[in-house]
Amino acid sequence: MAKQIKWSENALQDRLQILDYWFRRTGNKKYSTYLDAGFIDLVTIISKFPQIGRVYKNTEFRFMVKDNYLLFYEWNK
Repeated sequence: MAKQIKWSENALQDRLQILDYWFRRTGNKKYSTYLDAGFIDLVTIISKFPQIGRVYKNTEFRFMVKDNYLLFYEWNK
């Protein structure tokens, strides 16, 4: 059974800033769309397999990598 994902306000702002940066940098939405789809794919995988990510410095946080970005998350059992 898939877990419910709750984005923090900071995570949502960071995501939008990343996508906006690439839109302004390239002048089109192609890479931003690709990157956002990748973020959504990772979140879907995490919701189904929450232990898949690597543990971050012996904390309760885990992370996964998408291109040059780290997606951090906390898994509550």
